[in-house]
Amino acid sequence: MNAHSDARTLGAFLKARRAELDPRACGLPETDSARRVVGLRREEVALLAAISVDYYTRLEQGRVRASAAVLDTLSRALRLDEDQQSYLYEVAGRTDDLPRRTRRPVQRVRPAMRRLLAQLGETPALVLGKRLDVLAWNRAAVALYTDFAAIPTAERNYLRLMFTDPAIRGLHREWAHDARDAVAALRMEAGADPDNPELARLVGDLTLRDADFSAWWAEHRVNSATYGTKHYRHPLVGDLTLDCDTWSGSDADGQRLMVLTAETGSPSHDALRILASATALRADAEPAGVGIL
Repeated sequence: MNAHSDARTLGAFLKARRAELDPRACGLPETDSARRVVGLRREEVALLAAISVDYYTRLEQGRVRASAAVLDTLSRALRLDEDQQSYLYEVAGRTDDLPRRTRRPVQRVRPAMRRLLAQLGETPALVLGKRLDVLAWNRAAVALYTDFAAIPTAERNYLRLMFTDPAIRGLHREWAHDARDAVAALRMEAGADPDNPELARLVGDLTLRDADFSAWWAEHRVNSATYGTKHYRHPLVGDLTLDCDTWSGSDADGQRLMVLTAETGSPSHDALRILASATALRADAEPAGVGIL
């Protein structure tokens, strides 16, 4: 391809990609005016990418060559996957600037930890990995939160679910407090691993999708607390107040065990037993999914 046809191909690709995106899924406010285009407007892409409308318009029209920095921010704004990002850099003539991809290492939960999850019985427990990914869980955690096995692995992240899953968001009676603490915990992790590409993608996605996340991330607040109290409102058993304790693994792999307990004989303890009973028959009748113990 010559430079001119490359520019036209780039413009066509940008237009096609923005036409596929849902403004609401991108965190854009709804307006009363009727939309004349499918997907995002040029002005909305420019807003998400933090560039001027004029500059973005010229990109689509093939009248300007995109810098590597602009391609990077457009990749995030348009939610490009790895193949789409590679194509974007290729047609823009910037293949040498394509960010190096670090293969995501598989975070494996030790067998002993899985046995511990299973033996906790009526006590909800999760194993959280790097970036607060949910790596393993027991049936009590499914009863309290959600069926984690039904969530795609790439989206099975504790912080992501708090901001994007309506059921989990509604479960937290003090959602703003809990979500802000979770953001601070991720910020603490980012300080130890600032160049992690998966963490950068998680932060970039949530920044675009949720104004609260964007504001709290910008606070640079950090939190390494290993215990606290969670207040939930479950659709089946009502209000629960649970102690939340987190223990880090001894092998420095970034994994931690999160356990939620209630004082024996308390209403919250009784509620956990009811949840466990309500899901026991279904869980025993169905084959266990990945991570369910």
